[in-house]
Amino acid sequence: MKFNTKTIHGGQQHDPAYGAVMPPIYQTSTYAQTTPGGHKGFEYSRTHNPTRKALEDSFASIENGKFGLAFGSGLAAIDAVIKLLKPGDEVVSTNDLYGGTYRLFTSIFEGFGIKFRFIGMENADNVEDYITDNTKLIWVETPTNPMMNIIDIKGIAVIAKKRNVLLAVDNTFATPYLQRPLDLGADIVMHSATKYLGGHSDVVMGALVVKDQRLAERLYFIQNASGAVCGPQDSFLVLRGIKTLHIRMQRHCENGEAIAKYLKNHPKIEKVYWPGFEDHPNHKIAVAQMDGFGGMISFVPKGSDYDKAIGIVENLKIFTLAESLGGVESLAGHPASMTHASIPKEEREKTGVVDSLIRLSVGIEDVDDLIADLEQAIQ
Repeated sequence: MKFNTKTIHGGQQHDPAYGAVMPPIYQTSTYAQTTPGGHKGFEYSRTHNPTRKALEDSFASIENGKFGLAFGSGLAAIDAVIKLLKPGDEVVSTNDLYGGTYRLFTSIFEGFGIKFRFIGMENADNVEDYITDNTKLIWVETPTNPMMNIIDIKGIAVIAKKRNVLLAVDNTFATPYLQRPLDLGADIVMHSATKYLGGHSDVVMGALVVKDQRLAERLYFIQNASGAVCGPQDSFLVLRGIKTLHIRMQRHCENGEAIAKYLKNHPKIEKVYWPGFEDHPNHKIAVAQMDGFGGMISFVPKGSDYDKAIGIVENLKIFTLAESLGGVESLAGHPASMTHASIPKEEREKTGVVDSLIRLSVGIEDVDDLIADLEQAIQ
């Protein structure tokens, strides 16, 4: 089954009760049993829910995995992965990553005795230099948030297997439409399903997908024991969103390319970060491991002026100044004061997240309207 068909049919079956084509919203906390422990596969909705199960099966299908897990948020999904570890374990992580992930690692789990090393991973061969006997996990974002750095998943997977270390990849920006990390050797794929998978800015959710049964069982245990699950209504919304993922991503990519080229040729723009440019770092790796370059773009106005950047985002009319990304509508953000504010300024700037950086999530509106909006705001 090809990807565009998987988004609609992958892992799905008609509801056995009445043949409903769309999985019903099973708005229930518990299920009748004929005898203690005698049930139809569901006993309590923290553990299992039919609507959530349909979504989790869809997650597994579109990522070419075997087991999917849905959580109350992307951070809840990451939290479950780090709970695979114990005090004294170490994690090697991308240094350019979502601020909420950085905050979870440093402000929560470092307090429990887990050590995190934040490094540049643009050269995969360098990653092994930071792996010790205590390293149990490599955490990768690619493309990274917000600098759009490209990391060689296959190259790092070779190192991870050699050193018997788990490799987890945050695939939120690319989505499985453009990139499938499990096929490249990753052990765990994570999504903030709030973003492109849901696609309509109306739900908060996280996802994990794995192939290994033993790893899946450990994560299912953590999911149930910790309880950070999503409800059936949210599950229904994200499952509905996935059914149009392929056609939405086509437009995100088309619009993203047009806007990236417009910004690169603009006399008032100093830098544009988008993996589709031939001079973008690791562009050849992006071509090899991705099926397109997505709708996420970051740029810096000329002069690297904070006030100029704020002026642009405040004067946009069609782009909405807001957190998040991946919805049908176009969004603009100022990472230094919004998504990455929890990262110390000196650490942000080491990776290029300067105070004048603007991040765009290019939606599926008419691209001419989007370019006109950017033009009037820049001018």
